[in-house]
Amino acid sequence: MRRQALILMILALSAGGLAALLATRVLRTPPPTGPEGDPSRTISIAVADRDLQAGARLELEDIRLLDWPAGDLPSGYSSSAADLLGRGLLSSVRRNEPLLASKLASPEVGGGMPILIPEGKRAMSVRVDDVVGVAGWVLPGTRVDVVVTMDRASQQSEPATRVVLQNLEVLAAGSSIERDLNGDPQTVQVVTLLVDSEEAEELALAHSNGRLQLALRNPLDLESVETRGIHASHIIGGRPAPRVVQSTSPAPAPRPSTSVQVEVYRGPQRSTSTVDPTVQGTGGGL
Repeated sequence: MRRQALILMILALSAGGLAALLATRVLRTPPPTGPEGDPSRTISIAVADRDLQAGARLELEDIRLLDWPAGDLPSGYSSSAADLLGRGLLSSVRRNEPLLASKLASPEVGGGMPILIPEGKRAMSVRVDDVVGVAGWVLPGTRVDVVVTMDRASQQSEPATRVVLQNLEVLAAGSSIERDLNGDPQTVQVVTLLVDSEEAEELALAHSNGRLQLALRNPLDLESVETRGIHASHIIGGRPAPRVVQSTSPAPAPRPSTSVQVEVYRGPQRSTSTVDPTVQGTGGGL
C-alpha cells in the first residue's frame, strides 16, 4: 500500500510541476506584434486635413497623419503623405477622412476634371443663371433634366417646350469670369454636365437655338419619362385650335344665252343687231 501511495504522490507532483512550467512559459511569452494583436495599439495613417472636392490634386497642406486603431484599419490606407502628393481625388472627402486608394487617381494621371469622366462619357459646360441653376441647388453630384424652349420649333409656328435630356449627372457647378460686349469682366455661372456623344450634340443644339432650364431630380429617381412637349396654344387655350381649311364655293354655272339676232333694213342698208328678249325696253319699236 505504501508503495502505491508513493507512486501516486510522485505522479501528482510531476503533473503539478509540468503545469506550473507551462504556465510560466505562457506568462513570459511576449504579446503578438501584428496590428490585430493589441487593440490599444495605433498606426498613423494619412487623412484629409480639410474638406476637399472631387478632382482636387493633393498638396502637402491637404494631408496629415492621424493615429488609427491597429485592429480596425481601413482597406487601402497609406501611412506616408509623400506617397499621396499630386494625386487627384475621384470623389470628395471630408476632414479627418482616410485618403484611401479607391478614392485616388493613379499617380501618372494627376487631378482635375478629366479624371472624373468615365470611359465613353464627355463633360460639357453650359452657362446658367440663378433661375436656370435652380437657385443654387444644382451642385456636383446632383442629377438634372434639361428642358429647352424654342420660339419657333421645327415645322411649328408657335413657341414650344420639351424635356430633351434626362437624369444627367452634374460634375461641377461654379462661376467663371468672362467679358461682356463692352469688354468689362463679369461673373457667369457655369454648370458642367456628364453626357455621352449623342447627348452632347442635343445639348449643344438646344443651347444655341433655344433657352435652357434645368430641372433638379431626386437622386433616387432614375426613371426616364417620355413626354410630347407643350406648345403655347396648350397654355393659352387649353388645347390647340382646330385647323380650319377654307374652301372656295364653285362658280355659278353660266346662264344659257337667250339673245337673238335681228336684221334691220333702212332703205338699201342692211344691219344686224343682237337683242335679249328678257330685258324689257323703255318703250319704242325698232
